[in-house]
Amino acid sequence: MKIPLTIPSFDKEEETAVAKVLRSGWVTQGPKVAEFEEEIAAYTGAKYAVATTSATTSLFLSLYMLGIGEGDEVILPSFTFIATANVVASLKAKPVFVDIDPKTYNIDPRQIEKAITKKTKAIMPVDQVGLPADLKSIVAIAKKHKLYVVEDAACGFASIYDGYQIGSYPGVHLICLSFHPRKSITTGEGGMILTQDKKLADRAKVLRHHGMSVSDLTRYKSKKIMNEKYYEIGFNFRMSDIQAAVGLEQLKKLPKFLKIRKRIADKYTKVFSNYENIIPPFVPDNCIPNWQSYVIKLRNSKRSERDRIMQKLLDSGIATRRGVMAAHMEPAYQKLLGKVRLPITEESANTTISLPLFTTMKAKEQKYVIKKVLEFTRG
Repeated sequence: MKIPLTIPSFDKEEETAVAKVLRSGWVTQGPKVAEFEEEIAAYTGAKYAVATTSATTSLFLSLYMLGIGEGDEVILPSFTFIATANVVASLKAKPVFVDIDPKTYNIDPRQIEKAITKKTKAIMPVDQVGLPADLKSIVAIAKKHKLYVVEDAACGFASIYDGYQIGSYPGVHLICLSFHPRKSITTGEGGMILTQDKKLADRAKVLRHHGMSVSDLTRYKSKKIMNEKYYEIGFNFRMSDIQAAVGLEQLKKLPKFLKIRKRIADKYTKVFSNYENIIPPFVPDNCIPNWQSYVIKLRNSKRSERDRIMQKLLDSGIATRRGVMAAHMEPAYQKLLGKVRLPITEESANTTISLPLFTTMKAKEQKYVIKKVLEFTRG
């Protein structure tokens, strides 16, 4: 067998939707993007949604709008895709890495409190592999120290925390989603900023479109000539209508996707829970993850052993990834920050594996993955 780590699920509906957009002649940011924003806002419970090119540009724009820049510090986990840290460094602010909870792999609120200084301006929790961060504790810390909370929910869309859809938890200033092919739904590439703050949403819409005061769609609908103004320097972070059309069809299928993902994850957990060498994912009682990824941890293991198992799985036709990277161990951040010691992050980065999970995964494919994982972890 050849089993990928993930593969997006497209059907006739996406093909038809894209064809309609192409025939309409409006392929850049336009009516479909506006519709997609409305549907995502409605689903998440956010008052406002602003589509962008990616979660990375959403995070960048969020920090930029909050005035974060040179001399400021942003607290975040290192156990995350490097883009989380890159947006901080790109604004010439300092990423302050802190350790994670060993069970959830999410940022440890106790470590956040220790890392706060006079230069701290924001906390950036990450909903790692689709499991929501401890937002209640993080928001409380932020309020106490008068800090912003910008949630990297690249993996978190459609997960639930304390009864709230990700994107609507009170006290989180900005939430950033990803629609990359590995996520719950995809637009190919694409992102979204969610907020309850109208001023931030309005400014994000202007900044994503070069700082233009009037959108192309507004100008197109107008019965009078409209000449835009540029009151500040902006960026080109626009989602296309082609992407939005795909996203709208994917959103209709989301309940089905989530049900399938949970079924596959439950099957993995049921089996792996019986083996002492494998630690399946932990889910707190107040969370419902979207199962964006399924990450196991190898007990009493080392990186060399983890990599040996991953290679054996690849040789057997099974694609895997290291669970999550440790950004502070990458050369770029060792050069920027020097030596940073985060023992739980480092141990987790060296002993976790992300296994195949996708909505078109067949039962025989999962059975094969389980068989090989057990075979290679036993010796």
